[in-house]
Amino acid sequence: QVQLVESGGGLVQAGGSLRLSCAASGRAFSSYAMGWFRQAPGKEREFVAAINWSGGSTYYANSVRGRFTISRDNAKNTVYLQKNSLKPEDTAVYYCAAAKHYYSEYVDGYDYWGQGTQVTVSS
Repeated sequence: QVQLVESGGGLVQAGGSLRLSCAASGRAFSSYAMGWFRQAPGKEREFVAAINWSGGSTYYANSVRGRFTISRDNAKNTVYLQKNSLKPEDTAVYYCAAAKHYYSEYVDGYDYWGQGTQVTVSS
């Protein structure tokens, strides 16, 4: 079992930056692939970024590639999402998720989810 808690959300102006953190508790965090998803009001949850167990492989949605960076620190049981050049369309609740096996861009590919953190980008 893995418990995930996101933090770092807030209100930021367009063009600004935020870093989200996701702290994990439970066994064997370093064996899990991790992902970030987001959900805007009235829309389905969508994939943002993912990272494999070691941090050596990452994958991004086209909409955030080049602006967002996912990373992890297995010694701290934490995964991060650095978000630069933010746009109003990045406004959403951001969720982190853990997958027992390989990372995926699909919601069904993940086994554990956090509660989410709100990010609002003003124009």
